[in-house]
Amino acid sequence: MSKSSVSGVQNKVVIVTGCSSGIGLATARLFLDRQALVFGIDVGAIPQKLADEHNTFTFHRANLTNSGAVDEAVSQCHQQYGRVDVLVNCAGVSDGWSSADSIHEDEWERVMAINLTVPIRLMKAVLPFMKDQKGGAIVNVASKAGVSGAAAGIAYTASKHGLVGATKNVAWRFHQDGIRCNGVLPGGVATDIASSVQMDHFDPAGFNAFFPIVQMHVSKDSEGTPVPVIGVDDVARGIAFLASDESKMINGALIPIDNAWSTI
Repeated sequence: MSKSSVSGVQNKVVIVTGCSSGIGLATARLFLDRQALVFGIDVGAIPQKLADEHNTFTFHRANLTNSGAVDEAVSQCHQQYGRVDVLVNCAGVSDGWSSADSIHEDEWERVMAINLTVPIRLMKAVLPFMKDQKGGAIVNVASKAGVSGAAAGIAYTASKHGLVGATKNVAWRFHQDGIRCNGVLPGGVATDIASSVQMDHFDPAGFNAFFPIVQMHVSKDSEGTPVPVIGVDDVARGIAFLASDESKMINGALIPIDNAWSTI
């Protein structure tokens, strides 16, 4: 039996944000490999290799923090496919390990907008379609920092805690409409999210306070840089499971993908 025949996502219309790199790219590729129709959104350039290999991939370039950008993107997806079955809120940015006494206003606004406000706007935009269809699945990519105060700076931590709360809220509110909302909580993942840190906001004291906790989860190289053990494909598989029919009674769950870091 082929992998796709038991995947539970074939022919589903899937919106994936942050599809040009990292977890978003791996997730888009996995859904496409499992015969889903993927509407990918990113502020960056099109993932050309993915587009070349899959004619079931549609790319929409947008900065979703701009006014009206979320509604425009979701509307375009619905116009093209006539439905929206899955939303994966994957796009995110890191902070500079800033603490409550060192956070810059613009860093706070940026992290909260991308990591929390945009995902909530996307959920608001897809929910009417999912209610009309009497079904749908939302998967939010949160973080270990969504359930721990010792894994990141204050902006990232607050944004991911907020996303965890929003996930639970949406799950309960719409559980009688056939709509599921779950989240994954990745640990340290080998992506380029570190490049999203605005280094002029880097707080070395904050980093030094949190790094011992991070080090319980990751190793480090000869220069002391953290070396993540979780791959983007590991996270993508967790997302695909939560989006699939195989998890139809899982709703409001937050699944750690961190090789037991969640146990401390």
